[in-house]
Amino acid sequence: MTYSPAQQDYGQDPLSVRDTDKYKEEYVHSFVEKWDELIDWEGRAQAEGDFFIRTLKEHGAEKVLDVATGTGFHSVQLLKAGFEVTSADGSPEMLARAFNNARKRGHILRTIHADWRWLNRDVHDLYDAVICLGNSFTHLHDEKDRRKALAEYYATLRHDGILILDQRNYDAILDKQIEPTHNYYYCGEDVSASPEYVDDSLARFRYRFSDGSTYHLNMFPLRKNYTQRLMQEVGFQRVTTYGDFKETYREHEPDFFIHVAEKRYIPEDPQ
Repeated sequence: MTYSPAQQDYGQDPLSVRDTDKYKEEYVHSFVEKWDELIDWEGRAQAEGDFFIRTLKEHGAEKVLDVATGTGFHSVQLLKAGFEVTSADGSPEMLARAFNNARKRGHILRTIHADWRWLNRDVHDLYDAVICLGNSFTHLHDEKDRRKALAEYYATLRHDGILILDQRNYDAILDKQIEPTHNYYYCGEDVSASPEYVDDSLARFRYRFSDGSTYHLNMFPLRKNYTQRLMQEVGFQRVTTYGDFKETYREHEPDFFIHVAEKRYIPEDPQ
């Protein structure tokens, strides 16, 4: 069977595709065109409130690098709030869509096509904050890639900068077989995003749209404590984790975890 560039191709055994570089082929043009249906900008803005804007301001951030720009939602929200934003992504299709989305809303994005593992090869500046949102970090299937990407984020931050990185609650999916409710991140109507297959090293998600089209993404199911540990081992001094934008989340199973990692040196308490 012959596949056109508009189609995803996982070969004869989709569950064996556990390769970081696959993300470059997953975001085909037709999938990117539908991505905003999945997100629903207005619904997502309402669900998130001012969480990211408030968090960035609390840490004194003004200059932000959005390393997982996608179709531009967070870059545009931060531009509207007065931040200086640079928008990077590994998918040229996504960057093109983001640029057009921003222009329609009266903003011009400063875009950079960059792979996180070699981020500082293409990004030649220092930032107060790096944001990696939209469950994007789970596209990295190898631990060496995750460590390298975190080290690149760390290197592009000022001495007191912060990294904000989110991920699905894979702990709940792996351990309790709880499917995400999408009350916060995926707000589009008549769109479903659900795990089709999950094991300790693969989360294969199926995305179904109202016109009957179906797409997939193969991702690595990051556990919360594992992500926190990697951040600290790379050099971040303190990591605070929120569940669906709340620091206290034990009463329910959040869809997403948001990690705020501080680079600022924090001396140990002499007591």
